Amino acid sequence: MTHKILFIIGSNRKQSFNRQLADKLIAMIGSRAECAILDYSAVPFLNQDAEYPAPEAITLLRETVAAADALWIITPEYNASYPGLLKNVLDWLSRPVVRNDYATPTVMRGKKATISGAAGKSAAAHARKKLAELLGFMGVQLFGEEGIGIALGGESFGSDKLIVSEDTQKALQAHVDNFLSFLA
Repeated sequence: MTHKILFIIGSNRKQSFNRQLADKLIAMIGSRAECAILDYSAVPFLNQDAEYPAPEAITLLRETVAAADALWIITPEYNASYPGLLKNVLDWLSRPVVRNDYATPTVMRGKKATISGAAGKSAAAHARKKLAELLGFMGVQLFGEEGIGIALGGESFGSDKLIVSEDTQKALQAHVDNFLSFLA
């Protein structure tokens, strides 16, 4: 069975390091899973006044996440946390589909996921830790606790290209392989 992995990237910059990281991970996965990147550009800010009936973009968001076997959430680190854009998407996904129906699981509850992040010296450690806490609260089955981070050096920032060492490349490949085993 080929698993469907949906990548959610916490940056909407076209050439973001985290988008480049997603592309690298998808290439490492190859034909072992079906991969897609979530487009959440049409998702509005969460507003309970406009929550029910759900806006069309939210219905599509929930359907896309529900159809995935697993999520790979990749986050930059902004002020020692994950970006508000990513939090907004996750907040929408944590809400009941039917007004006041807190008994039916959300599309996130029980979903398998892992986390990665590319940032400066911190390797997005603060963001990944806080994201792991949030996902745990949402009932996500998290693989690898806080996942794997990439510490970006000056060479990456100077070229706007994700540059990883051989050791980091090996660590990423091991995380990919272990996550795929977790899904099986």
